Amino acid sequence: MTMAAIEAVLFDKDGTLIDFQGTWGPTFHVLMSELSGGDMAIAERLAEAAGFDLPARRFAPDSVLVAGSNDDIVDAFAEILGLPDPRALADDINARIGDMSLPYLSPFDDLIPMLDRLAVHGLVLGVATNDSEASARAQLAAMGVSDRFSAIIGFDSGHGAKPGPGMVTGFCEALALDPASVVMVGDSVHDMHAGRAAGARTLAVTTGTVGAEVLAPHADHVATSLSEALAWIEAQRAG
Repeated sequence: MTMAAIEAVLFDKDGTLIDFQGTWGPTFHVLMSELSGGDMAIAERLAEAAGFDLPARRFAPDSVLVAGSNDDIVDAFAEILGLPDPRALADDINARIGDMSLPYLSPFDDLIPMLDRLAVHGLVLGVATNDSEASARAQLAAMGVSDRFSAIIGFDSGHGAKPGPGMVTGFCEALALDPASVVMVGDSVHDMHAGRAAGARTLAVTTGTVGAEVLAPHADHVATSLSEALAWIEAQRAG
């Protein structure tokens, strides 16, 4: 059976386009300091709930926030902080964390060359992230690449969060794309599940916190970098 030609690439953001630990480690250190009001005992409880090493400013590989959204931890945070409304806390965090991350934003070195090369091929590009849409837009704008993407979709954009297929399906519907012509690129099993559930091809990268041995059963291919991911896409198009 002949596979559909690749017409579009949909990227996860954190751990795929930008270094997750380099960007979000120091950002969450600041966030927890602010939320705790400088109370180290409270900050440590927040860090434990988030699977975050406060002194090292790094997330554990199994942290819910590695592949999830801020909403996945907000109930625990609200309980620790004694706040009655987790939704209000989530709205507050999501409204400011994108700008909070900008001083620490760490795009991968091969991001721009890869985007330049994909532009040469005329491929439609999008971002589907479990970060908020506002945060994603702020980061992509700060990197000067937001105009490269025809769609920027967050967990709060109305399509649900990964690993559900809604973001991928929404991207395809908005741009009149056959899911079979789309490659979902990401660093987590959530990304791979979302892509496959929507009928897209799945391309994993080991630039996040998950190794190839975890990703491979869920991906059509595993690459060690954006440059290798690009090479696979070009080979598929040539084939």
